Amino acid sequence: MALVIDQFICRSDNFGVLVHDPDSGLTAAIDAPEARPILMHLDQRRWKLDYLLITHHHTDHTAGNLALKDAFGCRVFGPEGSDIPGRDEILREGDSMSLGAFEVRVLATPGHTLDHLTYFIPDSGLAFVGDTLFAVGCGRIIEGTPAMMWRSLEKLMALPDETEIYCGHEYTETNIRFALTIEPDNPDLKSRARQVEDRRAAGGMTLPTTVRLEKQTNPFVRAGVPAIRRQVGMDDASPAQVFAEIRRRKDAFT
Repeated sequence: MALVIDQFICRSDNFGVLVHDPDSGLTAAIDAPEARPILMHLDQRRWKLDYLLITHHHTDHTAGNLALKDAFGCRVFGPEGSDIPGRDEILREGDSMSLGAFEVRVLATPGHTLDHLTYFIPDSGLAFVGDTLFAVGCGRIIEGTPAMMWRSLEKLMALPDETEIYCGHEYTETNIRFALTIEPDNPDLKSRARQVEDRRAAGGMTLPTTVRLEKQTNPFVRAGVPAIRRQVGMDDASPAQVFAEIRRRKDAFT
């Protein structure tokens, strides 16, 4: 039986995500922006929280850890070298764990933070990327370097095209406004802009996305495309250099 995903908003724009295996009855949460909505959705579903998988140490991804652990005795997994509240087990690149019969693979995707992890479930084609990749965007580089973030994005774009991507925040509308300054003539991006506008107007969420859709519309992962190089005036630069310039422009975008 397929995994069941419950995605919902926490805080103002964070996503809470629950992943449930009906066969084993096991449930994992991806990050814990705050405990209350996670507890509410678990109660509505009548699920017990068994695992908490943390992508990185920022408080808006860990604030609910201790309350959830206190409520369920769930096991908390997260990256090393950071203060992850309630962490029971350290995970690193190449590690894996099980959610029932499903393997959860751990990918190191630093850049936004040095400790950032992505959780990939190959049999279900799901990736939980935290703040490394956003729909039509990527995370701000706070602790890492542009080269580090570019390598992490390359790693994610090497996943199968049909992989469904769950990100840490609902930032898509702003990301599209910026992306259109980099690729104003991209027909896929313009079409996606209309779809996102309609979905948000109806009160819907814009995630999950897919690897394929990001390859078509996300300027941060398309830094090697000739039209983008021309647009930023870097025809002879490497994709990593073009990415760094796009990220610099996004940091100044209002």
